[in-house]
Amino acid sequence: MPSLSEQTTIPSPPETVWPLLSDPALIASCIPGAELAPDQGDGLWRGSIRVKFGPTVATFRGEVALTYDHANRTCSIEGRGIDQRGASHALASGTVSASGTAETVLTVDGSFSVTGPLEAFANAGGVHVARALLAEFSTNLTNLVAAPGSEHESDDSQAPATAPAGTTATELSAGSLLWRALLSWFKSLFGRGKS
Repeated sequence: MPSLSEQTTIPSPPETVWPLLSDPALIASCIPGAELAPDQGDGLWRGSIRVKFGPTVATFRGEVALTYDHANRTCSIEGRGIDQRGASHALASGTVSASGTAETVLTVDGSFSVTGPLEAFANAGGVHVARALLAEFSTNLTNLVAAPGSEHESDDSQAPATAPAGTTATELSAGSLLWRALLSWFKSLFGRGKS
């Protein structure tokens, strides 16, 4: 079962970033190609992600359970998904934590498994794709925090933040994602460098 342990830095303090991370709909807006269904009140968030491979678009649907610990600024995640053809299934679990003072260090630790036709690809390159997605997410979240006119709660209240108009991430392009994944793979071979 592949595992992932990554960190990224958001150039804003945790008291500004954490309320954003506590809002699943806002988080989905920072993930390219992601869509989140309205909360059904059962503790599960359902959604999909679209990945464009040239003229072909693949859609993966899934659901995730999120357990927040606001005092410690951590969130536990349990998710599962299936591709649009129903041939490949994925399971993932992990923890996201936010720490720091002037900047937020976002730490993601978890593992995932994929069965079906995508299993070999996930086992060989899934970690690099996850790193690429995290990089895209980090950039979009940074832009969201810095957006003019965006006023977010800074008292760790549980009131959800709202995204300024026009902050939804664009559709995920496999070319861009694969390029970032390739860079991640090279960095793992030759030692970590600066992004």
